[in-house]
Amino acid sequence: MMVDQEPINPAEENEKVEGQVSAETDGSHPEETGHEAVQLEAIQKELEEYRSKADEYLDGWQRSRAEFMNYKKRVERDQAQLYQVTAGNIIRQFLEVMDDMERALVNSPADGEGKAWAEGIELIYRKLQKILETYEVTEIKAQGQPFDPNLHEALTSEESDEYESGQVIEVLQKGYLIGDRVLRPARVRVAK
Repeated sequence: MMVDQEPINPAEENEKVEGQVSAETDGSHPEETGHEAVQLEAIQKELEEYRSKADEYLDGWQRSRAEFMNYKKRVERDQAQLYQVTAGNIIRQFLEVMDDMERALVNSPADGEGKAWAEGIELIYRKLQKILETYEVTEIKAQGQPFDPNLHEALTSEESDEYESGQVIEVLQKGYLIGDRVLRPARVRVAK
């Protein structure tokens, strides 16, 4: 069975809705605006909680990022040190060869058949020096410098009129640095 419905007049319907909206907003129902204030206060409180959590998460993220950057720098520094130690152990063996070549070149013949041989040894010596330079190996300057136990190893100490007390008189064996680390200290004679 079908019930006859009255036709809806759109103008009347709009007036009903507008009346309800104006009644809600003009304060004619004070209990509803009080409820809205409570809801607004709850929403603001909830918003503050979320902001607090967001700040906490941001702070945690920033700390984690800083810790990771520090870790990354520490790993890079450790790898560089390991590289220097490993390279230093290998290069230290070549330094003895360099010493032998220097001694051979000191007594090299200046003319005759031995001259060509000496020039070949000198060429090899220079190549070896260039290889060491690529690994940042540098000679420790010691002659005439104040004695530094971090860079020099004193084999003897002697009286000297030419040098002040504590100065290096003579280098007996060259010392070398790799980067800023001592690869081999210079063996020296020191003035008393």
